[in-house]
Formats: sequence, structure tokens, C-alpha cells
Amino acid sequence: MGIGTSGKKKTRGSRRDFLKLSAFGAAGGVFSKGLFLSAAESPAAPPIIIPVTFTNIRQQAGITFQQDSTESPEKYYLETMGTGVGWIDYDQDGLLDLYFVQSAATQVYTPPRPLHSSLYHNNGDGTFTEVTAKAGVGGEGHYGQGVAVGDYDNDGYPDLYVTGYDRAILYHNNGDGTFTDVTGRAGVADAGQWSTSAAWFDYDKDGWLDLVVCNYIDWSPQNNIWCGEHRPGYRAYCHPDNYRGQHIALFHNNHDGTFTDVSLKSGVGKPEAKGMGVVTADFNNDGWPDIAIANDTWPNFLFINQHDGTFKDVSFISGIAASEDGRYEAGMGIDAADLFGNGWFDIYITHLDFELSRLYRNNGDGTFNDDTYPSGIGNTAILLSGVAMKFMDYDNDGWDDICQLNGAMVDNIRLYHTEVHYKEPMLMYRNLGNGRFAKVSKYLGADFNHPVAGRGLAVADFDNDGDLDIVTNDRGDFPQLLRNDGGNANHWLKVHLIGTRSNRDGNGSLLKLTSEGFTQTKQAKGGMSYMSAQDPRIHFGLGQRTSVDALEITWPSGAVTRLSNLPVDRIISVKEDAGIVPAHFPQVHYKYR
Repeated sequence: MGIGTSGKKKTRGSRRDFLKLSAFGAAGGVFSKGLFLSAAESPAAPPIIIPVTFTNIRQQAGITFQQDSTESPEKYYLETMGTGVGWIDYDQDGLLDLYFVQSAATQVYTPPRPLHSSLYHNNGDGTFTEVTAKAGVGGEGHYGQGVAVGDYDNDGYPDLYVTGYDRAILYHNNGDGTFTDVTGRAGVADAGQWSTSAAWFDYDKDGWLDLVVCNYIDWSPQNNIWCGEHRPGYRAYCHPDNYRGQHIALFHNNHDGTFTDVSLKSGVGKPEAKGMGVVTADFNNDGWPDIAIANDTWPNFLFINQHDGTFKDVSFISGIAASEDGRYEAGMGIDAADLFGNGWFDIYITHLDFELSRLYRNNGDGTFNDDTYPSGIGNTAILLSGVAMKFMDYDNDGWDDICQLNGAMVDNIRLYHTEVHYKEPMLMYRNLGNGRFAKVSKYLGADFNHPVAGRGLAVADFDNDGDLDIVTNDRGDFPQLLRNDGGNANHWLKVHLIGTRSNRDGNGSLLKLTSEGFTQTKQAKGGMSYMSAQDPRIHFGLGQRTSVDALEITWPSGAVTRLSNLPVDRIISVKEDAGIVPAHFPQVHYKYR
């Protein structure tokens, strides 16, 4: 996360010389899809565009959670990280609920109120009710970081894994609105580590979800060095180069509620890491899930599944370890999607100010190209610090867009760089249909552009109306619950997976949808974004197409479900070996608008 040097130790802030800004002001523009683009950013694109606004309904929804940054004059490294947020239908009523991860007191900070993570129940009317105490998932005293959601015991109820400093917590869903802390018995405490993002996925395809956990650096209150200038107000959070990295952890599911640490045996835990974000997806189209990890000022990782319980580290030969010019940047948020419509999954990784968030195009031969400039993204946000990101088709046109949450790591950044702000607006890059992107943030409303110190980001259709909404967990602030208003003017289809021979979540499934000659490829992935958990249902935007000709689902077991002539604008539940089964996903009817 760090950039820049000041004083004797490296600090968070601007790590390298200012990059060239010439791409900001390209002269000579044309209109494309209703947006003014430079001449270099005007490729042919589908003609349909619909107005979309994101409205922050956090207050009306009754969400009172506030993230505590635990900020102190000692500048504990831990303080700047923020915490994540996750969507989870914990009671299986067809409505997604919300879990906000919270920090805790430190040796130098006593909070003004008791701190705990918070679970909010979706009431189905646009409001949420906090049920943390009843559910037993507060994690008091645990300095939480991120959250991963998955049904690890295949009982039909999703469980919570909460990462954090010095230990993690596994909450088993009891199916009655309560959870039990089973961390000790399960063997997934990751004790003594600083865990950030995690992902559930079935790496050996045995029908049970395994767990990969990103660990960060060997920081502690005892080795909290001084970084920044030695004058009042100039002390800063340190750069990760001042500390050794930790190692990625991989836990194999033993099918009995316990896990075995296979980090070294699998190869995933061998290289030193500074893990921040993780996504599991099939990058070489061999039917087995792989692991991509965004590391902070360290080579990014790509581990390819070898089908025998081990992974091959192809980070460098694949081309995602570094930027095109060979730099290891401040990797944080990450996701994967088929951005070019060719069936191969590409990768996007966020970085901090004076760096570029990178788009890596999958060449289909085991290598990736840094497509940041050819895609039109380039240095269009060079003064922003990208933290979390998620691919999402916000306007339902059938192409995945890029939603990026921003916020500087250093709260006093303007003392060092007057052109950089601590709180920053979000970004949306609209996919123009062929892997080319245009920045459309300013068209999405004032709430979307409200500056925040963004950290966790999760995307879901929480009101079941067919367009994708956004929730953020912002450092030292209230979250944002951004309702998508307008995206469902285009058609859509959402698929809920139920595995039988495969893991219950259907994690690792490949979905191919064809609608009026247009084909989309999606995967049921693990992880994504930064320390956050996403809507588990697979979302397809359809644009103005009014029918789905075919949907093919290849499950991890190898079973294939083929469906045809499906209706649009609805959520369907598909069960392995059975096809479409009855399910209830009630649309939210707001008490307010």
C-alpha cells in the first residue's frame, strides 16, 4: 500500500516520482454511447445506454455501524488498513444480509464505545435490523480485517470466516439465526498471522469447500518504527518494505468440521508474501480453480492448480507479478472476469496514487499482457489510491464494468503531496464492449462521487430488483449503501447455484449463457475485491435482449446442466442433476424511495 520516502524510513504516500500526466488532457473528442471520450477512447460500442444513479440509503436503511480507525499518534501500521464487509443470506430467506467487520482496542488506543463487528438482517422493506448479539458474531476484542462467506459443511447455511490481526475466527451457521465460534476445533485460527483477505473454494473438487487465506507482514506493536519526518504532525504510516512478509495459508476441508493446513505441501505457502486481495478462478480453462493474489509492493501471485493437491507458481512467467515496466506495485483489490468475450478470464488489480491500477489481459496461453493503456484506463486516476474493486455489470448491458473504491492510506498525505486527498471519490469504468473502458463516474450521481477513505467493497442485488447495488466499509466513518437506480431498465438473469455432488455453493462452476446470438461466460468465484464477500448468485446483464436461448452450467463434479428458452428479469435457482427448482427471492418493497 505504500509509496514515497520521507525521513530515514519509508512511509505510506508517494513512493516514486510523479508519472507523466499527458494522457489526462487528450485533445479532440467524440461522443460514444452518450459519453464524451477522447479520440483515442472512442471504439465502436453497442448503441444502447441507460441512465443509472447510485443513491446512498444507509441512514434510511437503519444501518448505524461506524468503523473505528483506532487512530493514534503512534501510527500503528494496523490502523490504516480499514475493515471489510460481506453479503450473506444467513437465514436463507432469499434476502441478502450484511456483515460489517470492526477493529478493536490496541495498546495505545481505547475506543469511546465498545467495538464489535455487526450483522444486519435484511427486513425486505429497504431497512435492516442489527442482530449481532442474537447471532453471536460480534467478535469483541478481535481486531478484524476481512470476511469470507461459504457453506463449508454443505448444510445449506452459509458460514462466516473473519480474518484479523493475530488470529481469525470461523463462525458456523447453526441454521436458527445463531452462529457458533468453531475456530479451535476447525483448526483455521491462522494464529500469530495478520490475515487480510480470504476465499472459500474447492481446490481438489471433492465436494467440500477449502480455504485460502492471505497473510500480510510481520508487524507488531513492539516493532512499530517511526516513519516520516520528526516534526509535529508529520509522523506517517510506514511502508511495507520496512517489514518482512508472511506466507499464504491453505486449509484443506476434512469433511468432518476440521481442516488440515496444507500450505507448504500444496506449494501455496512457500514464497514470502504480502497478501492483500485474493480471487479464485479457472485461468487456464482446464476445469480446476486457480489462485491469484494481489501483494503489496511485492510480486503478485498466480498459482495454477496441478490437479493433485499442489499448485504451480507461474507468477513471473504469466506476466501478472509486476507492471509492464517491471515494478512491484501496492496491490490491494483484485477480481477476475471475461472482459473481451473470448472465454478467458482477465485480472484487474488496484494500486495506490502515483501508480496505475492494472488490467491484465489473458492471452489464453498461460500468459497475460498488461492492458492498462490499450484498455483506455491508463493513468486516468493517477492521483487516486485504489483500494478495493469489483467487476460488475452496473447497467446490465452484458459487459462487466470496473467499480473501484478509493482512499489514501496516509491520513496526513497532504503534508507530503498537496495534490492528493485522503478522502477520494469512487470510480466506475464502463466496458464499451470489447475490453475498452470509459470513466463514467461523474454520471452516476453525487452519492457515488462522495469522497471517502474507502476500504471494503462488496456488490450484490440486495433488493432483488435485477440491478447490482454496492456497499462499502470506510475507514473511521459510516458505510455507504449505494442502491442502483436505473440499471434494471435493461434485462437481466440471475442464477443461484445448489451443488449436490459438487460443493453446496456450486463454487467453481462455469456458466455460459447465450441470448440472441450474444454469449457470456461467468464463473462462481471465491474471494474478490479487498477483504470483502460478494453476492454468491451469478448475474447476467442482457441489454435489450428479451430471451435467453441457452444456459450451460458445468459443475465442479463434471456434471453439466443444460437449460433453454429461459425467461428474463428473474432469479432462478438451479440444482445440480435436477435443473431449475422452486426458490423464493422476494423483491424489496421500500418503505421510502
